[in-house]
Amino acid sequence: MVHFIGAGSGAADLITVRGAKLLGEADVVIYAGSLVNPELLQYTKEGCEIHNSAQMTLEQVLSVVKGAEGRGKTTVRLHTGDSSIYGAVREQFDQLEKLGISYDVCPGVSSFCGAAAALRAEYTLPDISQTVIITRAAGRTPVPERESIRSLAAHQATMVLFLSTSLAAKLQEDLLAGGYAPGTPAAVAYKATWPEEKVFRCTVGTLAQTVEDNGLTKTALLIVGKCLGDGYLRSKLYDPGFSTEFRRGTDS
Repeated sequence: MVHFIGAGSGAADLITVRGAKLLGEADVVIYAGSLVNPELLQYTKEGCEIHNSAQMTLEQVLSVVKGAEGRGKTTVRLHTGDSSIYGAVREQFDQLEKLGISYDVCPGVSSFCGAAAALRAEYTLPDISQTVIITRAAGRTPVPERESIRSLAAHQATMVLFLSTSLAAKLQEDLLAGGYAPGTPAAVAYKATWPEEKVFRCTVGTLAQTVEDNGLTKTALLIVGKCLGDGYLRSKLYDPGFSTEFRRGTDS
């Protein structure tokens, strides 16, 4: 059996209760060493076999899994954040199915949630944005043209950009060309929820300069949108004049 586990956004205690339990039961752990907090390995039991996938290919990962299965062992594949976002897990699922190896998935706290916590932000503010776009700038890994930053920027929604810190100059150019005003609030969240966490608030027009001035090249999320500003409408859910299934408001 293979358990795919989202390790959380950084802090070791942000793994889920289920994830920590499965990690503690594993005979073999393959973890994304370039991103996963190594403190999480403290949850493993004595004698657990540990592999760092940052130094491995897909074929090598599968070889370790097949070896563990052949010995009747349980494997945990520990991914950063939540494995559904830029986790490269689909290719692993497909290969395991071909091999007839059972697997399941334990969700984790994504870094975009960790960034919101660090910023004390709500991505979906009434009358400001009810949509969150999770994307990345095109680099060594291409992005479909229909999902270009310029085209997505036209929506003026809240945008969270992964894997784009080193491309900040081109990203800023595309955000502005796509429709965000230079004064639109923005932020860079570096290693959100880690002990080294840093938050840099800026605007779309100063985003690239902020990244450069602080020497940021990776392990950071870029957040863009008016949700980081001061203006918004009060939520209807807690408005005394608004009736719900559970509470009668003054409007009825």
